[in-house]
Amino acid sequence: MNQLNSSKMKRNVAPFRADQVGSFLRPQILKDAKAQYQQGQISKAELRLIEDVEIAKLVEKQKEVGLTAVTDGEFRRTWWHLDFIEAIEGIRVFELEASGLFHGAMNKAKGYTVNSKLNFPADHPFLEDFKYLNSIVGEHVAKFTIPGPNMIFYSGVVNSQAYLDNPSYASLDEVAQDIVKVYKDAIQAFYDAGCRYLQLDDTSWGALFSDEFREKITAKGFNPDELMKKFANITIDALENKPENMVITIHICRENFKSSWLYQGGYEPIAEELFSRVNVDAFFLEFDNDRSGDFKPLRFIKDQHVVLGLITSKTGELEDKAEIKQRVADATQYVNLNQLCLSPQCGFSSTEEGNTITDEDQWNKMRLVVELANEIWQ
Repeated sequence: MNQLNSSKMKRNVAPFRADQVGSFLRPQILKDAKAQYQQGQISKAELRLIEDVEIAKLVEKQKEVGLTAVTDGEFRRTWWHLDFIEAIEGIRVFELEASGLFHGAMNKAKGYTVNSKLNFPADHPFLEDFKYLNSIVGEHVAKFTIPGPNMIFYSGVVNSQAYLDNPSYASLDEVAQDIVKVYKDAIQAFYDAGCRYLQLDDTSWGALFSDEFREKITAKGFNPDELMKKFANITIDALENKPENMVITIHICRENFKSSWLYQGGYEPIAEELFSRVNVDAFFLEFDNDRSGDFKPLRFIKDQHVVLGLITSKTGELEDKAEIKQRVADATQYVNLNQLCLSPQCGFSSTEEGNTITDEDQWNKMRLVVELANEIWQ
C-alpha cells in the first residue's frame, strides 16, 4: 500500500488518529507561582492549587482543539523524566555539569544514579497527579506520561560514572531485574488509580542509533548491540503483567530542550530488536526532519500501531498539509494505514523552560494534527 484511501478508519481506542506526546508550554502564571514557591513566598499546597487551576484550563483547551486523549501538560514537573525517577527509592540525584549539551542550549542539569536497592513507593506523587487529571477529563481519555525503564538502566547505571565507580548491585542483571519490578509495580499502581492510557518516554534508545553515542558506550566497555537486547528485554519484562484493557505506548525521540536536540540518526540500528520484539501497543516516533531517517525501519512493525511524529514542536512554522499527507502515504509502504496515527514529534515543553515557540504556535500545531487526521482517516 502506498496511497491514502477514503475508508472510514477512525479509532475509539488509544492511540488516537490525532494524538499528542504530552507536554505543553507552561503559562506565565504557573512559572511565577513556581518561582514564588522556590523563594518561600507560597506553600506547596498553594502552588498545587494554582497548578490544579491551570491544568483544568489546559484540559479544556485540548478538548477545544479536538483531541480525544488529554494530558496535564506535565505542568507539575521541572523535567519530563527526573521528577518521576527521583521519587523512586534507591535513586540519588546530583548536580551535573552540562556545558555543551544540546549544542550549548543547556548549561546546568541534574544527573541521577542507582544508589541502593530500587523500589516503587506506594505513595509516589505521580499517582495523585494522575488522579487529579482523571477527575477532570469527563468523557475524554486521561493520558499520562512517565519515563521508560531504560532511562534508569542507561542514565542511572551503564552511563553513570557514579554507578560504575561504586555499583550498588552485584551485577547488571540484578539491577535490571529490580528496574523491571519497579515498572511492574508502577504500571499496576497507575492501573489501580484508573489509568488506561500510559506512555513510556524512553529517549535512551536514541543513544543506540547515534554513531556518536554508540562510540561513547563502547568506550565505557559495553557492547551497544548487546545493550540493545538488554533494553528490549527490560521493556518486555516490565510489561509482562500489563492489564488487557490498558494501553501502553512508548515514545522515542532524539531529546528536546529549548527546541534543541541531543541524538541524531535513523531507527535502522534498533529497528528489528525494538519493533519486532517490544510488546507495546504503539510507538510514538519522531519523523519531522531528515535527522530522523526514513520510514524503512518500520518494515519490522508487526501488529503495533505507529504514531508518526511528522509535525515539529521545535519551530512555529506550520507544515504544508499536502506534504504531510504524502509522507503518511510514504509510510504506508511499510505499515498499513489502519495502523498509523499522527502527532507532533515531541512535546512542546520537555522541561519547564519550554521550546522556543509561542503559545499560539503550539495550538496551531495541535489544530493542524487534528485537521490532518480528520482528512486522512475520514
